[in-house]
Amino acid sequence: MLKKLLIISVLWSTFLSASEVVNVYSHRHYAVDKQLYKKFYKQTGIKVNLLKASSAELIQRIAKEGKFTKADVLLTTDVGMLELARSKDIFVATQSDFLNKTIPAHLKDKDNLWFALTKRARIIAYNIDEVNADELSTYSALGEEKWKDRIVVTKATEVYNQSLLASFIVNDGSEKAYEWAKKIKNNMARTPRGVDKDSLRAIASGIGDVAIVNTYYVGQMIKGRSFSDRATSEMIGIFFPNQGVNEKGTHINVSGAGVVKYSKHKENAVKFIEFLASVEAQELFAKENFEYPVNPNAKMSPLLESWGAFKEDKTSLYKVGNKNTEAVKMFNQVGWDR
Repeated sequence: MLKKLLIISVLWSTFLSASEVVNVYSHRHYAVDKQLYKKFYKQTGIKVNLLKASSAELIQRIAKEGKFTKADVLLTTDVGMLELARSKDIFVATQSDFLNKTIPAHLKDKDNLWFALTKRARIIAYNIDEVNADELSTYSALGEEKWKDRIVVTKATEVYNQSLLASFIVNDGSEKAYEWAKKIKNNMARTPRGVDKDSLRAIASGIGDVAIVNTYYVGQMIKGRSFSDRATSEMIGIFFPNQGVNEKGTHINVSGAGVVKYSKHKENAVKFIEFLASVEAQELFAKENFEYPVNPNAKMSPLLESWGAFKEDKTSLYKVGNKNTEAVKMFNQVGWDR
């Protein structure tokens, strides 16, 4: 009898240790995430097992693994990737009163398959010695002749660019979006390359005068350990543009997450996403990685506050994600990367 009880005890403890985990497949690569995973474990007893790779690789892997996947949560960047995962039937609808009440409608999937967890504004950065903020207005205005050979951008393969153009397609129509991409191509100071930080370094060093970048990269350079990057940031001004002829506001992109359809720990997965949307987690994202909160009750960090309020484009992001393929084709048609 004692032997049987010992066997049952071992089996039960094994089950508990196996169930009190959440397996997260993540494209995010920031130190703040590790801090949050530790906090989540301390609060819930649920251990976060992490697998990191690019968004495309993770989506492909989960789709291929199907019902045999170990993934419980896909955590990725940009609505383009969230919608790609949706199209691959990777997510399952999440029933969470907290997420439904907390995350604004335009920042989540219409069927609750994914939820945005942080926001990044895609703004115009400028060399303060060469450009006056009064010269800037809309994204569309960057297509004017006066910006010839003055714009620095990253490649069309950068999903943030794809979502920006996709938002123009949704808000202004395909024809105007195409004309914008063509005009920006004609006004580039150099062939697109690198990441947003490289664009910031370029305009600070005199290669072009303005760049289209995400705000949190500016924050990382201002607060970073690199003396060179901090010096570069002192030469950079940021401007929040209105969008196109309809002036919807500054385009935002996001990082977000969804529960994987074949998750073996769905309850833990929901708890994990809810934790990342909590005020505590949201304020840490803002403080440590300079991302804007999606939880309206969370406070912004002093640096974000210093940049001032701006009008945010509140177009439903799932609509933007659905135009990603068209945006990619449009970039190819105008020869963005050539």
